Amino acid sequence: MEFKHKSVLLKETIEYLKINPEGTYVDGTLGGGGHAYEILSRLSPKGRLIGIDQDEDAIKAAAGRLAGFGDKVRIVRSNYQRMREVLEGYGILKVDGIVLDLGVSSYQLDDPDRGFTYRNGDAPLDMRMDNRQKFTAKDLVNTYSEMELYRVIRDYGEDKFAKNIAKHIAAARKKKDIETTGELTEIIKAAIPAKVRMSGSHPAKRTFQAIRIELNGELEVLKGSLEDMIDILKPGGRICIISFHSLEDRIVKNIFKKSENPCTCPKDFPVCVCGKIPIGKAVNKKPVLPSEEEIGYNSRAKSAKLRVFEKMGKEIEGR
Repeated sequence: MEFKHKSVLLKETIEYLKINPEGTYVDGTLGGGGHAYEILSRLSPKGRLIGIDQDEDAIKAAAGRLAGFGDKVRIVRSNYQRMREVLEGYGILKVDGIVLDLGVSSYQLDDPDRGFTYRNGDAPLDMRMDNRQKFTAKDLVNTYSEMELYRVIRDYGEDKFAKNIAKHIAAARKKKDIETTGELTEIIKAAIPAKVRMSGSHPAKRTFQAIRIELNGELEVLKGSLEDMIDILKPGGRICIISFHSLEDRIVKNIFKKSENPCTCPKDFPVCVCGKIPIGKAVNKKPVLPSEEEIGYNSRAKSAKLRVFEKMGKEIEGR
């Protein structure tokens, strides 16, 4: 199956990056190379881009798409949480810009063999972003306790029927292991009232999303990496992050806010005495949303939000 993915908020992301033709950029979620292609198209022979992705199929697709840029691009199979390590491997300490397009690619959702989706047939439960990982969605569904499943579906799926869904999964696997996307989908459907199933989005959507996030440690990776990525930026450099989940967006918003105003002094102190100074600013106080036109030709853009942070200028470099 050909790797296809429509890059969301592409025009807006490129504009907010304020690309320096001789700069160094990182696409930490390379995917099919959509954002990377547009960045590379704007770089001079002195500019370069490091593309990072943990998905084997994405690496192959991007390598083909970006081959014409020659030495301006380097592609690495890794997780963006190891961005600093990857960059140091090329002798790079600071960069002019970083792009993260979080979530699942169209290819991953559309390929039933990857086990991400509840829509296409009855595929093995997988959901791994990186097939070098041994633990799969099947393992998670069959080994997590009922309470752990409830926590995952409640916190990451934000599903009001989380408790009942976890109960039905625990009961079903006593008879036999839950092995396929189809089996899990039917169990989830049975846990949700018929009236609710008939309205709104697919009844399995939130649970599948929750399992995927837990399995791949998506929120923990983002939370544990973002401050380090901001530190990697040169003064004046920008990081653009596209999220598709309210919890992702909240993490990004809060870390940007903390980086912009790190002061820990009590609010009633007349002056700051903690000594913590801003390291940058959130460029857009509210997230940039896709246009109606974009949503019209790419429905998966509907929940996308773009936030941008800019590192402080030279006057505080090194602090």
